[in-house]
Amino acid sequence: MSIEIPPGLTELLQGYTVEVLRHRPSDLLGFAADYFARLRDARDREAAGGGRRVVSFDGEPMQTESNGDEEPDRGDEDSDSDFEPPVVNRYNRRVSVCAEAFNPDEEEEDTEQRVVHPKTDEQRCRLQEACKDILLFKNLDQEQLSQVLDAMFERKVKPQEHVIDQGDDGDNFYVIERGLYDIVVAKDNQSRCVGRYDNHGSFGELALMYNTPRAATIVATTEGALWGLDRVTFRRIILKNNAKKRKTYELFIESVPLLKSLEASERMKIVDVIGEKVYQDGERIISQGDKADCFYIVESGEVKILIKSKTMTSKEANQEVEIAQCHRGQYFGELALVTNKPRAASAYAVGEVKCLVMDVQAFERLLGPCMDIMKRNITHYEEQLVAMFGSSMDLLDPGN
Repeated sequence: MSIEIPPGLTELLQGYTVEVLRHRPSDLLGFAADYFARLRDARDREAAGGGRRVVSFDGEPMQTESNGDEEPDRGDEDSDSDFEPPVVNRYNRRVSVCAEAFNPDEEEEDTEQRVVHPKTDEQRCRLQEACKDILLFKNLDQEQLSQVLDAMFERKVKPQEHVIDQGDDGDNFYVIERGLYDIVVAKDNQSRCVGRYDNHGSFGELALMYNTPRAATIVATTEGALWGLDRVTFRRIILKNNAKKRKTYELFIESVPLLKSLEASERMKIVDVIGEKVYQDGERIISQGDKADCFYIVESGEVKILIKSKTMTSKEANQEVEIAQCHRGQYFGELALVTNKPRAASAYAVGEVKCLVMDVQAFERLLGPCMDIMKRNITHYEEQLVAMFGSSMDLLDPGN
């Protein structure tokens, strides 16, 4: 008999289990009733408020490194009625795959036959270039990365071709080598383009991680090339590695003040998409005036924030002034992502620094509940600049 796990059940029970382990309640039934009642109330409040999270895929993030550009919210005056739904998929897709029983903590023996797709030297070089900034691959050791690259296959796409379809089971994880791709979400019998991938990035990972259906359709709008990784190899290597990463970062993420307002399952998703970067003493992490692509949380060490202020005299204009320091558990780089403006300051490592890094789309998707906190901090930044320079113009018009 085949039993199919309903979408969302795994994450729902996962979040509840984590809370039970944290609080160790004596009355499990009463604790469960309270926990799920709070979840329902939070859902009802969000629905009543009419708010929506930016590029929300109801459970499946489309991870990307600088990935897609979100479509601006055009308001009610720009109705969905003039949006032409994508061409129906011309390829046969798998429509039902029951969730495999997979426990990465228990499956230590690698008994699966390895998948290898032969590649020319030229293909291998293109593949390595496409994968060099993919966060999911950052924590793999050399042997694991080599196996992943061996198993990946090239897929050429044409305009209006569907790469994945909303509602399908996850079959492959994709890394973009080139091409433009629209992210289309259907809801209430209407389709809307909610974002776009522009020649780099990756998507489709969480459908494989959590055995949930695809939550969006990805449509090529130009000719392009992708590299696919099958679900078996993905789960054998990436999922097992991710389980180890969870053990490493779970407690730290839980201790970050900004993230305390999130549900346990939401923090789990953050752990799944973050990567770690190490910076040496004096190394510049972000540069004033650059386009924002990542959000940073300090795991260890110290980061100093410096700014070149437009309000300084010409003699002082090229001098950077230190305005803040960040230590373990503190974050930076959010201002440009919240305001959608260039970086307003530069950040430098003091000694060796380890940062957890989240790309812009994961930031918009997963940190929606924290946005009010970060917006309140903007007021604090403005007050700080006024006290130092007599003006907050550097926030209103950031850059060099």
